[in-house]
Amino acid sequence: MPSGTNEAPLRLQLYRRLRAAIEQGSLAPGARLPPSRLHAQTLGVSRNTVLWALQRLQAEGYVVARVGDGTRVAPDLPRQDSRRAARAPALRSTRGSHRAQPAPALSQRGRQIADTALRWQPPLTAALPFRIGAPEVEQFPFATWDRLTRRLAAGERRALAQYLDPAGLAELREAIAQWLWASRGVHCDAGQVLVCAGSQQALDLVGRLLLDAGDEVMVEDPGYPGIRAALLGQGALVRPVPVGGEGLAIAEGAARWPRARLLVVTPTHQFPTGVRMSLKRRLALLDWARSSNGWVVEDDYDGEFQYGPHRIPALSGLPQADRVLHVGTFSKTLHPGLRLGFIVLPHALLPAFAAARALADRHAPGEAQAVLARFIADGHLLRHLNRMRELYPQRQQALIDALARASGGALRLAPSEQGMHLLHEIPAHRSDLALSQRALQAGVVLAPLSRYTIESGRRGWLFGYAGFDAALLREAAARLGRLCRAGG
Repeated sequence: MPSGTNEAPLRLQLYRRLRAAIEQGSLAPGARLPPSRLHAQTLGVSRNTVLWALQRLQAEGYVVARVGDGTRVAPDLPRQDSRRAARAPALRSTRGSHRAQPAPALSQRGRQIADTALRWQPPLTAALPFRIGAPEVEQFPFATWDRLTRRLAAGERRALAQYLDPAGLAELREAIAQWLWASRGVHCDAGQVLVCAGSQQALDLVGRLLLDAGDEVMVEDPGYPGIRAALLGQGALVRPVPVGGEGLAIAEGAARWPRARLLVVTPTHQFPTGVRMSLKRRLALLDWARSSNGWVVEDDYDGEFQYGPHRIPALSGLPQADRVLHVGTFSKTLHPGLRLGFIVLPHALLPAFAAARALADRHAPGEAQAVLARFIADGHLLRHLNRMRELYPQRQQALIDALARASGGALRLAPSEQGMHLLHEIPAHRSDLALSQRALQAGVVLAPLSRYTIESGRRGWLFGYAGFDAALLREAAARLGRLCRAGG
């Protein structure tokens, strides 16, 4: 739940969301709310934030709290249907006001989508150290991009201003297919590539087209909350599978969730633990997909950032990976503002996915697609990545050194040959929330590992380094070190 200078405090944001969920009927009269400690852990906020919101709701009569019974929505509240008519005049009288009003009645799927905001929200504020997932943007070759844009002929621009193929421009799909073969070992052709608005839209399309409400999906635990939110919004049942030193434990997951139809995995650089899935586990994943007639979604979100002498190809580059859907994004390799990514699909699935893309937002902007195709074909993507592959390990080492020095050795991070962040784990019995809250107040984003768990008891903190120069990393480390020495 991000908070910027122009936004309401976190506790007020949470109060408003809970109140809206009650008023819209998503939380029915008598429904039990999650325990405050668990709710705070899920949202990545302090328990006091949750308690303040609940106390205000209780004071206003929306919830009741009883010892031994937890907190529930007030059972005597009228149900949504009976409140709708009474509320309509008030809504009409405030039309035109900038104050946010309760949403009208939503469908069941609409409520599922709206409720994902209580589980995951993308960051909206400027990146502060050590925010994860933030690439280096200042060194992006904007001048080169602008030059390629100016090279578009007038006739080409007029053509790109029309409605286009929802699957993407042919030249961009071809460029992506050739790039994947050279860089990630994925053998595909342009007819298998669907251009989309980043990996989050790709996951949304997968959920809409391959899952029915109530279908089971296995996900990594710990894992990325945006994946879970996309699946939950489609009515899927998300089933956690533990992650160990070799990656997702597919044998355990398959035994526990035999009805699962789909599995989402980050095998090259597991998010958030950073482990690389072993070849044995990769082959076991393919065996599971083949034997269960299931699908494996490979989220290769930062697979390009491998710094060792040997780069591991993508899971979908293995033989018999015909039931693997490869999801990629240019948000990490280039910058998030581009809003372009892709899915590699079996030929038979692409028409359905293109139709769903057309229903959602027709197609990606044509000019951006054309420029990106030339950016790749002319070698600019490779040159930019090579620069980042030299820069990011330097920043990683600067982070490791600065934290060890500033914390007096309390925070010693192990180096990694891949990715854009590092993980520092602590014993499972310790809380990782208090230091994260104090760090945020000091202007440092320190994501707690517990924010990414479902059943896992793993705890610790994530340190993003890619998007911050050495001076910023040292300054943030000094602030965090003071908190650690003060008992944070």
